[in-house]
Amino acid sequence: MKITTIIENSLGENKGLQHEHGLSFYIETPEGNILFDTGKTGAFVENAKDLGIDLKNTDYLVLSHAHYDHCGGVRRFLDTFHVHPAFYVSAKFFVNSDKHRYVDALEYRYIGIDFDEAFIKDKKLKINYVNGDRVKLSEHVSIFTNFKRSHDFEILNPRMKIKKGEAYIVDPFDDEIVVVVDTEKGLLILLGCSHPGILNIVDTITKRTGEKIYGVMGGTHLVEANEERIHKTITCLEEMNIKLIGISHCTGEKAVQMFSDKCDNFFVNCTGTVLEV
Repeated sequence: MKITTIIENSLGENKGLQHEHGLSFYIETPEGNILFDTGKTGAFVENAKDLGIDLKNTDYLVLSHAHYDHCGGVRRFLDTFHVHPAFYVSAKFFVNSDKHRYVDALEYRYIGIDFDEAFIKDKKLKINYVNGDRVKLSEHVSIFTNFKRSHDFEILNPRMKIKKGEAYIVDPFDDEIVVVVDTEKGLLILLGCSHPGILNIVDTITKRTGEKIYGVMGGTHLVEANEERIHKTITCLEEMNIKLIGISHCTGEKAVQMFSDKCDNFFVNCTGTVLEV
């Protein structure tokens, strides 16, 4: 199996590729090919061509959660795809706070998707809703969701909201899903943004499958974390004896540096990274 990071925030050795704040993986397997997320703008399409990937050979489009930097390229790529049932339920917002001395004004900035369920159905395309804790795409590739919160220090960002009616509430990220590849070395977890917490995700998958976790790749959302939380995250991952840690996108410079200092099995998963397992 071959996993290519088609687009991500940073560039690797191939400076001819485009990069942006977003994430997109292409997973090639003998049982079918999967596009996991589409980045922010659709620039992943040009990158795929430059990387020798023919997107016409894609069998599944899987979207990790309903944020613009993971679904911005959907309009450039319409095919059968998998989302959580909560994907379309509520619009997602980020709260910008005006910290003026005398004013505490809140501005709700939309950070969600630019299409809806009706748009997809009008194209006569099939939507598969991930209604179970685990949905198998093939013998060796599965989607996981409904993550249990076993680490209380992996808190939700109170500035990320969803709108229900006229109210704004903290986004629980019920829509978040991850792709898991079953390799000869163990399970490889591909992460979109890890909003429910990377350890909560890994622990949930470990308990549900009883299988060894070989590696994790993708966004960890440690960009908002303090050093204590990052340290706890690194310690837990080391205790699990995870052999491959490729982090990117929403990890943050501080966390990247701490992983680099403490983990021999760490690498920056940037645009153009190719992993064969």
